[in-house]
Amino acid sequence: MFRPVVASRLRGFGTTIFAEMSALAEATGSVNLGQGFPDYDGPQEVLDAAVTAIHDGLNQYPPGPGVTPLREAIATHQRRWYGMEVDPDTEVLVTAGATEAITAALLALCEPGDEVVVFEPTYDSYTAAISMAGAVPRFVPLSPAGDWDPADLTRAIGARTRLILLNTPHNPTGKVFSPEELAVVAEVASAADVLVVTDEVYEHLVFDGSHVPLAGLPGMAERTLTISSAGKTFSVTGWKIGWCAGPAALVGAVRTAKQFLTYVSGGPFQYAVATGLGLPDDTFLRQRDELRQRRDLLVSGLEELGAKVFVPAATYFATIDARSLGAPDGLEFCRRLPERCGVVAIPSQVFYQDRLVGAPYVRFAFCKRAEVLAEALDRLQKWGG
Repeated sequence: MFRPVVASRLRGFGTTIFAEMSALAEATGSVNLGQGFPDYDGPQEVLDAAVTAIHDGLNQYPPGPGVTPLREAIATHQRRWYGMEVDPDTEVLVTAGATEAITAALLALCEPGDEVVVFEPTYDSYTAAISMAGAVPRFVPLSPAGDWDPADLTRAIGARTRLILLNTPHNPTGKVFSPEELAVVAEVASAADVLVVTDEVYEHLVFDGSHVPLAGLPGMAERTLTISSAGKTFSVTGWKIGWCAGPAALVGAVRTAKQFLTYVSGGPFQYAVATGLGLPDDTFLRQRDELRQRRDLLVSGLEELGAKVFVPAATYFATIDARSLGAPDGLEFCRRLPERCGVVAIPSQVFYQDRLVGAPYVRFAFCKRAEVLAEALDRLQKWGG
């Protein structure tokens, strides 16, 4: 009798809900507000720089840590926006998107049995990456509106805690952790002498409030690995260019794991992202403001339909309570939505360990052209019709 094909640490993950919903979208001709990728291009200067790099013959393996212009641009970016100093040669590593950076960090930093504290709901790759590292997740609950109890964070820390994995701005809630909340995280991490890995991919897409990197707080630079990427900032999610920055020892550990994953990726795109990071402030602000308009369009439209919407302060996503539309179960709602309305969304329960906690909630992506969002809202009227 053969043992199960899939290793025990990956059982239960299977095909993601994104694949299921995208297949439903294609089969039904639905407007896909499920997966978080834009249906529009980012700044022309960034796109042109990629084409130039390809024509200039920069198409072979880039250096393992990433091309020098991009590593230097990342270091300059951290100084320019946050006043943080990192050495581009020893404290910056280019990765195949933020997802690889997070996975490589967990593989590099965790021993089997270590515990990783993470806020829930949580981006779905986190628990898979934690399992691949042989570690154990410990969850701190966030409400759909982004509220949390610091006592829950303290209780989640134990003798086996290796690190806290913090996502801010947060997917799926759209929460931006405030300086006061970050100070609590910093205090807990310092008191327990644990590392922190931060996922900050939506750092430039904050509509309400402002993004503050945890690594910039007193005493946190030496224990924090900061991860971000170009995909969300420049609307080039398919390029998969991310990075991590932090103390040389932590970055070096991640590189040890990363070199046996993708090794390197996206040579021409790395040069293009370096160009993008050097663009004027108004380019970043324009990307943000245009996305804010899309958020407001979707949120106001959902509210007009009678939905209770948790208005996001950042990111690509808005969450609703499906019970406000007469649907007690978000998964069933999402599975019926394509046939009934011609729209696809994501059930938020996939972001929770306890699916019952997330069962009522549904996530919609608003990183789409205004006319696409308007069409989706028009179709959604059929739900109550």
